[in-house]
Amino acid sequence: MNDRAALDLLVEHGPLSRARIGRLTGLSKPTASQLLARLEAAGLVVATGTSEGRPGPNAQLYGVNPRAAYAAGLDVNPRRVRAAVADVTGAVVGEFELRTPRRGGPGAVRQVTEALDGAVKAAGLTLGDVHRFVIGTPGAFDPSTGRLRYASHLPGWHGPTLLEELAAALPAPVEYENDVNLVAVAEQRLGAAAGYGDFVLLWSEEGLGAALVLGGRLHRGYTGGAGEVGFMPVPGAPLVRNVAKAGSGGFQELAGGQVLPRLARELGLDVPAGPYPEVAVRLLERAAAAVAGATAADPAVAGSTAAGAGAGVDGAGGVVGAGGDAEPAGAGVTAGAGVTVGTGAGAGGTLAGAYARLLDVYATGLATGLASLVAVLDPELVVLSGDVAVAGGEALCERVRAELGELAATRPRLVLGGVREHPVLRGALEVALAATRDDVFDTSVR
Repeated sequence: MNDRAALDLLVEHGPLSRARIGRLTGLSKPTASQLLARLEAAGLVVATGTSEGRPGPNAQLYGVNPRAAYAAGLDVNPRRVRAAVADVTGAVVGEFELRTPRRGGPGAVRQVTEALDGAVKAAGLTLGDVHRFVIGTPGAFDPSTGRLRYASHLPGWHGPTLLEELAAALPAPVEYENDVNLVAVAEQRLGAAAGYGDFVLLWSEEGLGAALVLGGRLHRGYTGGAGEVGFMPVPGAPLVRNVAKAGSGGFQELAGGQVLPRLARELGLDVPAGPYPEVAVRLLERAAAAVAGATAADPAVAGSTAAGAGAGVDGAGGVVGAGGDAEPAGAGVTAGAGVTVGTGAGAGGTLAGAYARLLDVYATGLATGLASLVAVLDPELVVLSGDVAVAGGEALCERVRAELGELAATRPRLVLGGVREHPVLRGALEVALAATRDDVFDTSVR
């Protein structure tokens, strides 16, 4: 127990002196010295230098041996496989990205091995040096069948023997996890959800997804499909039947990133060319910048959420105004999925007003689905993550917060995610590192 506690402290704090380890663990100096000698002999701890800048003689510092073990994580989506290798301290030592064409590219096993080969080569290692692998994908592998579900857009990953083939191709244990669940792990350990036991993370990129953390643990559901909220029926969107075959559902149709280009056109905004996730990001970045720039001159533009985003969507496709009266959909421009945009575009029809209205309508869509999650789960915290959600910044976040306050009976704290760089990959590494440390730091079996 003392060995593991000391190693965990060294991972958390970095190199420490013998005296500092003793104070943090409650061990006497002689016992702390014996512990460090034992861990050095096991190859788990190394002397890293001496302390400086304090009165008295410099103290020897000890840290976890970064070469004691390595772990790898992968983030898989239809466009690419991104792999990274970290040493046991958590430092990333090698990365690689493999582009994956939708047709005619290598199969899933070859994609994984090629991406990992590139990452370990960048780290100066081999696959045999890696202690644990964690692969993050859209959807989830059904525990009863071993087949990937809820991710029909991921070609080559649906074979009945895929998990066995991957296990045979990799020289160490491999785990699989939903990509959004891995983002929640990253946020819980390193980001905005640190210290929270009950939270919902809503992810917006190519599709909408959620991760549910209850009592400090991920809730995956019976088939692994908990959090596939894009399929969820919501007010203001057509009722989608056979959602698994359609690959979409009400919440995706109402608030997925694909609605933003259409909405922008109907507001008279310039829409850049490109795949819709990239276009959605650029539109929301422009909207956040335009609203921020207009705030000093006209605070009503930035604050249009009070009157603009406060207009919700009724079940008939009309807009429910702040007073609660339904207006016919013909009163404005219909953005699709029953959301009415309005022709005034706010702030006298200015460009900033049009962008503010873009944020208002998108925030209403996100809050509509979140209200159902909040009603069922009553989380303490809601985290907005993914490139599309994050692109809207605090301007989008405050609008979703205001709308959710009106649509939900409880009011959880709502924040933007804090892990912005490759959050799926970071979560995969965190899971792989936790398992690796459990194995390697257990000195009782040595």
